[in-house]
Amino acid sequence: MTAVAGQRRPVPSDSEAILNALPNPVLLIAPDGKIIDANMAAESFFEISTQFLRRQSLKELVPFGSPLLALIDQVRASGSPVNEFKVDLGTPRIGRDRQVDLHVAPLTERPGHIVVMLQERTIADKMDRQLTHRSAARSVIALAAMLAHEIKNPLSGIRGAAQLLEQAASSEDRMLTRLICDEADRIVTLVDRMEVFGDDRPVTRGPVNIHSVLDHVKRLAQSGFARNIRFIEDYDPSLPPVLANQDQLIQVFLNLVKNAAEAVAELGNDGEIQLTTAFRPGVRLSVPGKKSRVSLPLEFCVKDNGPGVPEDLLPNLFDPFVTTKPTGSGLGLALVAKIVGDHGGIIECESQPRKTTFRVLLPMFNPAKNFDDKPIDDKNLDPSNGDVPATSAHTSQDAR
Repeated sequence: MTAVAGQRRPVPSDSEAILNALPNPVLLIAPDGKIIDANMAAESFFEISTQFLRRQSLKELVPFGSPLLALIDQVRASGSPVNEFKVDLGTPRIGRDRQVDLHVAPLTERPGHIVVMLQERTIADKMDRQLTHRSAARSVIALAAMLAHEIKNPLSGIRGAAQLLEQAASSEDRMLTRLICDEADRIVTLVDRMEVFGDDRPVTRGPVNIHSVLDHVKRLAQSGFARNIRFIEDYDPSLPPVLANQDQLIQVFLNLVKNAAEAVAELGNDGEIQLTTAFRPGVRLSVPGKKSRVSLPLEFCVKDNGPGVPEDLLPNLFDPFVTTKPTGSGLGLALVAKIVGDHGGIIECESQPRKTTFRVLLPMFNPAKNFDDKPIDDKNLDPSNGDVPATSAHTSQDAR
């Protein structure tokens, strides 16, 4: 299927064209375990050309003792197709975590030959996790409302009583009454921050130029908390506008960039943050309660070369109170997930040492469908000393 270097790729046959049109990797395995053929999706998955794949044995590509090898033996012995789900085919070369669904079937026209199709679970798992994030955000909304009502009022009385006692207290006792007031203020501040989750008013959205948002966030970061960090931009200039609220998008990416800046802070001049935009057609989200699917073709990433997120935290990274910071409250990324969810999008994190990626998928603005939405004007924010919008200043420090 692959042309020799320096030659043009030959015109494929109908069967090859059909296989190459499939988005899923397909392999043809010989009785001795050698790979006879592969489609273009397999080339991308294994990061090897078909010409080189044909010289490989399957057991040289997959992890030692992989269930795929046992499945092939089972299919060859039984003559019946077999499916297995959530199998990890990750290797250091193609990535540590590559979960796939396996579809293995015999090629009846050629005895002993096996066809293997791999279906990556990345997108499906993103959908499942995003719905979980939204459920968690709804739980926090209820919790915030309860805290505001049940805690703030009694705290006001406690603080007032401490201030009255302070007037007649000795020097040593004044330290204790001041401690009571400070702790009461700290709890009220935390509750105020959680009340942001209770804002369930409809989001005013319109066509937004994502590159203007990212440039604005970059200027804010470079004039403050990311002053000494190198930024790399990889933008697709042909992207259509995103259907979003510009202020809230600034809040989302300012949180993500601040997280990245804190992750690479210890690297000094070697720390870098990469901002990317791309068009990814084919990603659609089924929303519960709605018949139609939401298309999410716009992909925006914030990448850093920091130490990475601990593997045990990744599945719950966007849940409230999950944080890697000793002094963080773990509300920043939960708020980011809520905002992205309110926009009908998905946010996901992939992390390993020296490579952490926060990926946001959002719908694009469609004039035919979104004609009632009004464009949102830029706000003149003061980037001096790393100042951030008032709506995001209290959340950016606790994201990761």
